[in-house]
Amino acid sequence: MGSRELAERMSPGEATQSGARPVDRHGLLKHSREFLDFFWDIAKPEQETRLAATEKLLEYLRGRPKGSEMKYALKRLITGLGVARETARPCYSLALAQLLQSFEDLPLCSILQQIQEKYDLHQVKKTMLRPALFANLFGVLALFQSGRLVKDQEALMKSVKLLQALAQYQNHLQEQPRKALGDILSEVSVATLQEILPEVLKADLNTILSSPEQLELFLLAQQKVPSKLKKLVGSVNLFSNENVPRLVNMLKMAASSVKKDRKLPAIALDLLRLALKKDKFPQFWKEVVEQGLLKMQFWPASYLCFRLLGAALPLLTKEQLQLVLRGDVIRHYGEHVCTAKLPKQFKFAPEMEDYVGTFLEGCQDDPERQLAVLVAFSSVTNQGLPVAPTFWRVVRFLSPLALQGYVAWLRDMFLQPDLDSLVDFSTNNQKKAQDASLHVPERAVFRLRKWIIFRLVSIVDSLHLEMEEALTAQVARFCLFHAFFVTKKPTSQIPETKQPLSFPLESQAREAASSAFFSLLQTLSMQLKQAPDQTQGGQPWTYHLVQFADLLLNHSHNVSTVTPFSAQQRQAWDRMLQTLKELEAHSSEARAAAFQHLLLLVGIHLLKSPAESCDLLGDIQTCIRKSLGEKPRGSRTKAIDPQEPPWVEVLVEILLALLAQPSHLMRQVARSVFGHICSHLTPRALQLILDVLNPETSEDEDHVVVTDDSDERRLKGAENKSEDSKDSRSSESEEESEGEESEEEERDGDVDQGFREQLMSVLQAGKALGGEDSEDEEELGDEAMMALDQSLASLFAEQKLRVQARRDEKNKLQKEKALRRDFQIRVLDLVEVLVTKQPENALVLELLEPLLSIIRRSLRSSSSKQEQDLLHKTARIFTHHLCRARRYCHDLGERAEALHAQVERLVQQAGRQPDSPTALYHFNASLYLLRVLKGNTAEGCVRETREKQKAGTDPSPMPTGPQAASCLDLNLVTRVYSSALSSFLTKRNSPLTVPMFLSLFSRHPLLCKSLLPILVQHVTGPVRPRHQACLLLQKTLSMREVRSCFEDPEWKQLMGQVLAKVTENLRVLGEAQTKAEHQQALSSLELLNALFRTYKQEKLTLDLTVLLGVLQGQQQSLQQGAHSTGSSRLHDLYWQAMKTLGVQRPKLEKKGAKEVPSATQSPISKKRKKKGFLPETKKRKKRKSEDGTLAEDGTPAATSGSQPSSMGRKKRNRTKAKVPAQAYGTPAAKSPAPGTPTLSPSTPAKSPERQKKNQKPSQANGAPRSPVEPAGQKQPQKALPKKGVLGKSPLSALAQKKARLSLVIRSPSLLQSGAKKKKAQLRKAGKS
Repeated sequence: MGSRELAERMSPGEATQSGARPVDRHGLLKHSREFLDFFWDIAKPEQETRLAATEKLLEYLRGRPKGSEMKYALKRLITGLGVARETARPCYSLALAQLLQSFEDLPLCSILQQIQEKYDLHQVKKTMLRPALFANLFGVLALFQSGRLVKDQEALMKSVKLLQALAQYQNHLQEQPRKALGDILSEVSVATLQEILPEVLKADLNTILSSPEQLELFLLAQQKVPSKLKKLVGSVNLFSNENVPRLVNMLKMAASSVKKDRKLPAIALDLLRLALKKDKFPQFWKEVVEQGLLKMQFWPASYLCFRLLGAALPLLTKEQLQLVLRGDVIRHYGEHVCTAKLPKQFKFAPEMEDYVGTFLEGCQDDPERQLAVLVAFSSVTNQGLPVAPTFWRVVRFLSPLALQGYVAWLRDMFLQPDLDSLVDFSTNNQKKAQDASLHVPERAVFRLRKWIIFRLVSIVDSLHLEMEEALTAQVARFCLFHAFFVTKKPTSQIPETKQPLSFPLESQAREAASSAFFSLLQTLSMQLKQAPDQTQGGQPWTYHLVQFADLLLNHSHNVSTVTPFSAQQRQAWDRMLQTLKELEAHSSEARAAAFQHLLLLVGIHLLKSPAESCDLLGDIQTCIRKSLGEKPRGSRTKAIDPQEPPWVEVLVEILLALLAQPSHLMRQVARSVFGHICSHLTPRALQLILDVLNPETSEDEDHVVVTDDSDERRLKGAENKSEDSKDSRSSESEEESEGEESEEEERDGDVDQGFREQLMSVLQAGKALGGEDSEDEEELGDEAMMALDQSLASLFAEQKLRVQARRDEKNKLQKEKALRRDFQIRVLDLVEVLVTKQPENALVLELLEPLLSIIRRSLRSSSSKQEQDLLHKTARIFTHHLCRARRYCHDLGERAEALHAQVERLVQQAGRQPDSPTALYHFNASLYLLRVLKGNTAEGCVRETREKQKAGTDPSPMPTGPQAASCLDLNLVTRVYSSALSSFLTKRNSPLTVPMFLSLFSRHPLLCKSLLPILVQHVTGPVRPRHQACLLLQKTLSMREVRSCFEDPEWKQLMGQVLAKVTENLRVLGEAQTKAEHQQALSSLELLNALFRTYKQEKLTLDLTVLLGVLQGQQQSLQQGAHSTGSSRLHDLYWQAMKTLGVQRPKLEKKGAKEVPSATQSPISKKRKKKGFLPETKKRKKRKSEDGTLAEDGTPAATSGSQPSSMGRKKRNRTKAKVPAQAYGTPAAKSPAPGTPTLSPSTPAKSPERQKKNQKPSQANGAPRSPVEPAGQKQPQKALPKKGVLGKSPLSALAQKKARLSLVIRSPSLLQSGAKKKKAQLRKAGKS
């Protein structure tokens, strides 16, 4: 703060030469702190703080425009321009600019002169040269940003000269002064520029072409004052053959300067405009851009060419666009798009997309130019494959005419590919490839057609809401026709047959068209309930496409299918159309629309795979007729089989078969159809779904498929190797070595004992060929060695084949397992639909254990992504849609007994799980079943129970009250959960947790009432059960649901039982030796405080005398362990309970205070010997005090310094008015049991030095104290009266003296000064 005060004193205008105080000194001091803080905030890095400080400074100065604050503000801001912190200089410059803008009466020349005087470049030291240069530069920028510089001719000329001087210091400022000069001159008027131009621009072409800044000034003058420039420089042709290399060099320098900014230099766009104005654009583009910059093999220069191409699109005509978009620049751009694949490599494609999108959006009224640009970018191909993505979103800016033209161009290129019109290229790696099949036209045509068909689908996908219906229909018909049909003879009725194919359509291209068509169907049939999937006629798009396919099938002379239909398949198609007509009669029903969509989709799949879809269509039609209440035709089936499965089971099998296909559209349709038929679901149909989720052979399959951890690590390592090898070339050698090591490990693991025996036999045979007596290998002949080599080679070749076969089998099994898991994830959609749409269906109860089985299995083997996805989806369905559902089954029928058995089974399974998360799912399932049983009426259950009681098989009593109207057998579930609770309390590593039972108690308080005796019983048990029981009781007794189940006498009796158990635990308080025992003491005290809170809320009256005696008796042992780890929490809980009983907590001692030994003092109040103090010889001798004499009983009295000061008047009056505490009905006259070691309230349990002034030690036993009785005065112990009322001892001389001192403190100020001195002397004597 000294610097700020000094700044206040030294601010301009505050001190006069005569030394007299200024007139406005009072006003300046009033605002100086706030005023100076503005400048601190201006330099902070946070933009909001800087702007707010600048606004506040301007507002502050507006109220004092003529005061000294303005001078100080200007001085401070000018000083800030040259501070050492580089980030603060622009902040001060911006603040100075806004100040000059707000106060136009401030002369700019004066400000500029102050800046130059403050930072004189000729007198500044060498070490301060760089800050001075930047201060001058930011000063000029502040004048320019104020908006007043271009209006002040004199200040403008001085600023220009200063910038020219600063331009010489290029090492520090680089090109910033020239850029600032260009920005300033671009804002000045034409007349001013004519005057300044001779000063800033030299009449030398070499100087003009020496730097991009000089060239930019030349171009600015060429644009604004061409006549003046011609007089100054003469006629200059920048695009002459001599100047082209210089222009290329200038553009290269400009590209390097904006390398980090990634933007187009202004000089490049100015040259482009000048070339367009001078009709030199073809020359500029060919010589400067394509043959100059592009040939440098310098990426910043290439990016400048790309940006210039994108920025030039709005400025060019259609002919100029053809020149630019078919040249070397766009070909080089295509190569960049193909090669820039690495994650850290810069990609220009998003920036080019912005350029093209801006151009298309800006020329909506010129569809020809829009079409030309989009076709040109689509024609840039890499061996036939366009570099533009199929999902290029710039098409959203196309006008309707341009969109129609673009779709027509795509169709024509698909039918008759014109490879010569494409801007095709090959990368360096493709050029080096020796494979001739990569360069044939057929491959390029296939790549182009595949891109086009998906491009058409993506256009509909992104624009199907805005596209015209006719255009969408054209694209859909085009994809359908070329995916499944072949033209035999053109006809006018089918426009698609009139367009011949220049290259025959291969099977791969038809497969791509088929895949694209079904993707288009998914787009058009996104949701059945939305309008976009329907045409103006009200029918879905799929219906119109089926009608178009039927038209093609009827013209068999002109069109034929790729896969010819048999007679049976054609009959299935005709019957499908007939069923569609029949469904139109039931169009009002919601399920009719779902059936129609399913039938249409399977019917279209008949074109793709007729053999598979034929039987499927017949089964679907039969199920549809049965579901709508019709009988199947006799022509379809020979006889009605009485054992024929219900239609819903057949339809479920069909939906499962559709879900097996990797089609998202099929998944949506199956989910929609199942939502309409799930109300008719049968147990057998549900079992079909559950068999997929939990197949009978799942354990065997998992046993075969699952590999050990080493195999998984090796597989992951191989995948990582393949990915990283594409990303970085530098890590190839390391990953190859790692791959070799992993292969060696696999090879060692694959070697079996049989191979070892074969190898040994071959080696032995080789030695036999060399002779039995010879031992050296060198003695083997050449023929023997060759035979041995051949035998070993054949043996290892066979072993390699066996190893590879095992690997292939392992990979195959892993792929099958992944496909099976994906299929199970899709089948879970049906389960989710069932539990969400039919939660009251009794079949939902059959899903609990299968879902739990999936969760258990996935938790054991959740290493792969499929397993994790399966686990997450199953857990979400089980938890959110099933267990937490608001609706549930209310018609159990005869399932009540089975559900009780299932509850018992689930609870037992929860207790046997290896971890708590798995046990939680089982426990929640049992709670869900309890809710179902509780919510069902029990007429049949009560009747069955009565029959059992009459027969003597069920000795349990009948439920009464509200439980009698429920299906829940409380006695049975009580036994189940009491066993689980006992296991939880006694088992060391039980998977059950406290929140599980708390959830049970809150949802079923009657069950909690039956289980509470078990908890009370374990309160005094071993260590772990005691802790868990106390914790459960603490949470349970505060539940309102549990309290409502008890009558008042029962509740009071329960409270008394819990209190007695807790009191028994507290008899060993403070004797904990282990962490578990310490935790036990904590839980007991927490439960005790919870009981006290319950007493207070319920206003119960219980005898707490025994508890008070136990707690007071354990104070000594508790204080002996006061320094043990974790004892702070224990002490807090103990004194919280004691405070409730009326005993205040003693205050802690001071660190430097000493306690005078006392013969009659209680052992509790004795202080431990402190370590680490100075020896006695180093201590200051105590002053002899008249208060240091011995008392009558032989106990030395405490020094005056150790006594606390007396209470104030208000506290003393409050003490008079207080009533003796009676804790929750405890009589004040009663005392603890005679045999219990008690602590007399008159005996201080702490050092007198730290006692509170308002402490009332006699209130714990109900005796009021005198208002003048000193707090902390030691009293001798006396025998307790019969009624427990403690006697009072006479005050000592020191206490009376302290009481008198307290009266002096409350006297007027003159007397208080003497009292303070006396009190300070007493405190000093006590410390010494």
